[in-house]
Amino acid sequence: MSKLKDLDKIAQEAERAILDAVSLDALEEVRRTYLGRRGIVAQLFDQVPSLPAAQRPQAGRRLNEIRDRLQDALTRRGEDLQRAEQGLRLADAAIDVTLPGRRIALGRQHVLTRTLEEIERIFFGMGFEIVDGTEVETDEFNFERLNMGRDHPARDAQDSFYLTDDLLLRTHTTVVDARVMVGRTPPMRILTTGRCYRRDAPDATHMPVFHQADGFMVGERITMADLKGVLATFVRQMFGVEAVYRFVPSYFPFTEPSAELAVWFNGRWLELAGSGMFHPRVLELAGIDPVRYTAFAFGLGVDRPAMVRYGIPDIRLFWENDLRLLQQF
Repeated sequence: MSKLKDLDKIAQEAERAILDAVSLDALEEVRRTYLGRRGIVAQLFDQVPSLPAAQRPQAGRRLNEIRDRLQDALTRRGEDLQRAEQGLRLADAAIDVTLPGRRIALGRQHVLTRTLEEIERIFFGMGFEIVDGTEVETDEFNFERLNMGRDHPARDAQDSFYLTDDLLLRTHTTVVDARVMVGRTPPMRILTTGRCYRRDAPDATHMPVFHQADGFMVGERITMADLKGVLATFVRQMFGVEAVYRFVPSYFPFTEPSAELAVWFNGRWLELAGSGMFHPRVLELAGIDPVRYTAFAFGLGVDRPAMVRYGIPDIRLFWENDLRLLQQF
């Protein structure tokens, strides 16, 4: 009953609280305090039935007026706060056109991609056709058609990531040679590039994932002299006419004779490629007459030429995504 006598005081307190609200959340708290379902005004309405019958109409009208008055005050204050908050958001989002522009960081090719494209450009200029192949290969083409039977000891250095008993991630791009030769009639010059996989322990010059460019030439009277001429031309175009390189006798199951190409780098010889004349058995398996035709082939690492060309001492740096290295090229 006493609160009904202090309606004006309650209304004034509510209006002050509305004006003092500095955020929409604070304003909502004021609304719940006074006009909520269990708020002060609702409690006053609950007291009306207990008044004498003659006073009830006047008390009800008075409470309705105060409720409407407070609701109007809440609406006006809410609109003011919304405009103020919107103004702050616009101010935060405003663009000062007098400030200097921000330089946009442009992407660029990875140094290995650039090296791959440069290798392709050089061999394309020597008449090689650029072809592609899959990274998942069969055991037959990856090994057997390259003169490496199931019990061949050369497999020990390459057997690695098998998906099934017959499928594996290719260990060299030479596998594309075996596929491309089938169904084609010589002469032909082919180059393929891409990723290869072997279970090599990572060190400064080895990674289990690496890139390779593999090429071959099939025709009549192809000799080791042709092979050396092609690779020597590549070295001079890739590293400059002053590059120091050498061919060293080696062994590969699918070439005979075989040689390794190495360049002088960081005070030592760094192997770049394995090469040689295709073994007659490889040509036979591809349906090519080894009496009439001969062929040379080479498997050229891509990561190592990039190291030589750009003076990168450790192959693992290519895989660390360190912008301090990548932004130099």
